[in-house]
Amino acid sequence: MDKKFKRTLITTALPYANGAVHIGHLAGVYVPADIYARYLRSRGEDVVMIGGSDEHGVPITIKAKAEGVTPQDVVDRYHKIIKDSFEELGISFDIYSRTTSDIHSATASEFFRRLYDKGEFVEKTSMQLYDEKAGQFLADRYVTGECPHCHNERAYGDQCEACGTSLNATDLINPKSAITGNTPVLRETRHWYLPLDKWEPALRKWILDGHKEWKTNVYGQCKSWLDLGLQPRAVSRDLDWGVPVPVEGAEGKVLYVWFDAPIGYISNTKELLPDSWERYWKDPESRIINFIGKDNIVFHCIVFPSMLMAYGDGYQLPDNVPANEFLNLEGDKISTSRNWAVWLHEYLRDFEGKQDVLRYVLTAAAPETKDNDFTWRDFQARNNNELVAVLGNFVNRAVVLTHKYFGGKVPAAGELLDIDKEALAELSTIKRSLEDALDTFHFREALKEAMNIARLGNRYLQETEPWKVAKTDMDRVATILNTAMQLTANIAIAMEPFMPFSAAKLRKMLNAGDLAWSDLGGGSIIAAGTELSQPELLFEKIEDEAIQAQIDRLARIKEENKVKSFKAAPQAEDVDFDTFMKADLRVGTVLECRKVPKADKLLQFLIDDGLEKRTIVSGIAKYYAPEDLVGKQVCFIANLPPRKLKGIVSQGMILSAENADGSLVVIGPSAPVAPGAQVR
Repeated sequence: MDKKFKRTLITTALPYANGAVHIGHLAGVYVPADIYARYLRSRGEDVVMIGGSDEHGVPITIKAKAEGVTPQDVVDRYHKIIKDSFEELGISFDIYSRTTSDIHSATASEFFRRLYDKGEFVEKTSMQLYDEKAGQFLADRYVTGECPHCHNERAYGDQCEACGTSLNATDLINPKSAITGNTPVLRETRHWYLPLDKWEPALRKWILDGHKEWKTNVYGQCKSWLDLGLQPRAVSRDLDWGVPVPVEGAEGKVLYVWFDAPIGYISNTKELLPDSWERYWKDPESRIINFIGKDNIVFHCIVFPSMLMAYGDGYQLPDNVPANEFLNLEGDKISTSRNWAVWLHEYLRDFEGKQDVLRYVLTAAAPETKDNDFTWRDFQARNNNELVAVLGNFVNRAVVLTHKYFGGKVPAAGELLDIDKEALAELSTIKRSLEDALDTFHFREALKEAMNIARLGNRYLQETEPWKVAKTDMDRVATILNTAMQLTANIAIAMEPFMPFSAAKLRKMLNAGDLAWSDLGGGSIIAAGTELSQPELLFEKIEDEAIQAQIDRLARIKEENKVKSFKAAPQAEDVDFDTFMKADLRVGTVLECRKVPKADKLLQFLIDDGLEKRTIVSGIAKYYAPEDLVGKQVCFIANLPPRKLKGIVSQGMILSAENADGSLVVIGPSAPVAPGAQVR
C-alpha cells in the first residue's frame, strides 16, 4: 500500500437471509476478507471487519410465501444459520449484524431523508406490472416469463438465469405473476430516483484517474458502465417488506434493497462503535475496503459512492473494491434455486474439524481474475497432496525428530553451514513476496508463498538427512533441527491468516508464546530449550468414500433438477371415449429380454400376457440392461397390428415415459398383478 493509513474498515457483501451461505460466497467474499483482516491484525494495525445479513428485498418475501410463513420468520432462521456457520469457519467479524435491526432502520431512513431534503432525488412516475388478483405491484422477481434473448420460458423479471442477461420485467414475453399466475397489467406508480448521471464526472475522476491500481476486472467493469453513460436509478419499491420510505404519501413503498443494504455497513459500524464509528467512515486517514463478488461491482463502485457523495458530511469513498469473479461447481454455475451448491453449514457437518481444508482449497482455487471451478476430486487432491504430504509432512517430521533426538526440546544451533544459511535467508525473500501479494489482494499467490516455507522445509530435511547424520555427529543434528524448528515457527506465523485453526494447533505444539507478523522471516524465532508439546497431525487424508458421497449427492440433485425443469409437451388433440376404449392396455411379465443384433436401440422381449407368450420389440436399449428387466412387469398395448422390426415380428408396444433429457422409463404397476390384467 502506497499511502499509510491509521486504520482500515473492511466491509463484506451482505448475504441474503433467504438461504444459507455456499462456497461461491466464501471464495468470492468472506475467505479473502478474513485473510486480509487477520493479516492486518497480525501486523498490529487498527482494523475492523463489518458483516451482516441482508434481510430485506423480494427474495425474502418469495421464500416466505413459498413456505407459508412471515418474512421475519425466514430471516430469523437464516440469519442464525449464516452467522453460526461463519463463526465456525473462523470468519473473524468484529460484528455480524442484520438489516432488520432498529439502528439500521433509523440509519437508512435518515440517509434517505437527508438526500430527499437536499433535493438529490428525481421523482418520476412510470408504468409497472400490477397483479390485479393480488392487489399489488410486482417487483421484478415476482414476474416470470419467456426471455426475449434465449427464449428460456422460466426467466425472472430482473434476470434470465439461463443466459445471464439482465432484464426488466416489462421485457419478458408472456409475463406471469409469480404470486397468482395471472397475467399482470401495466399501471402507473411513483418512485424516487438517484440521478447517477449527475455524479458521472466525479466517478470518472475518482475511479478512472485515481484508482488505476484496482483489479482489472473491477476497473474494466466500471469503465464500461461509465462509457455507456449513467442513468437515474430507482431507490424505492412498491413492497410491504423493508424500510418504509420516510416521506408523507409514500405508504406501501420501501427503500429498494440496493439502496438499503450498503447503508448496513454504516449502521453495523454504528452498532459496534457507537462513540467512534465516524473515525472509520469520515477520517481521511482511514481507508475502506469493500470485499464483494463481481455481481456487486456496480453497486459498490458506482451506486454507493454516488450516495455517499450526495450525502456529503465527510464520508470517505472506498480505497479499494477487490471483487472476485464467480466460482463454479463441478463445471456448472452455482445456483441456489437449483440447490446446485456446497452449503457451508452442511460442509461443516460432513467434514467436521476440517474448516482449514475448505479455507485452503477455496483460496488456492480462488476466482480472482476469471471464473474458476470447484470439484470434489480437486478438493481431495489438494488436501492429500499438499496439506498432508507437504505442509503436514514437514511439520510432523521436524517435531518428531526433535522429540526423538533431543527429548522434545529445541536444540541450540552450532556453526551454520551454507545450506542452513541459504534456507534461513530464503525466508526473507518469501516474506517480501507474501506481503506484496497480500497488500495487493492476490491471496492465491500469497498462499503459494506461505506454502513455499513448507516446501523449503521438506527440501532442507531431505538434503541434510539428520536421521543419517545422527549416527556420527549429534552437534550437526542439533543445528539442522534448530533450523527446521525456525522454519516451522515461520509457518505458524505465515499460515495464520489462511488457516487459523491449524496455525493455532501448531503454535500450541511449539510452545513459543506470542508470534507476531514482525517475527516472520527470522531465523531465531523459537528459542533453544523451548519444550515442544507432543506431535499432533495437522491434517489427515480424506478417503475416496467421503468424496464419492458428495459426488453422489450432486448427481442426485442434477437428476432432481432434470425432473423439475421438465416441460410437458402440448396436449394432443382430443379423441372420443369410444376410440380410446378400443386400445387394449394390459400388464405382462417379462420372461426373456435380449438385445437385437445390429440395432443399438432395440430390445426383444418375451412377455407372459396371461393368455400366451408374445414377442415385443422396444427401443429402450440405451436405458436398460436386458437382464435388469427379466421378471419385471410392464404395461403394453396388446391389440396393435403385428409389425416387423429388424426381421422380428413385434406383437404390441411397451409403454414408457420420457424424461426431460430424453431418457425413457418403462411403465409398470406399483404392486404385482396377474399377467394379462387390463389397465383401466
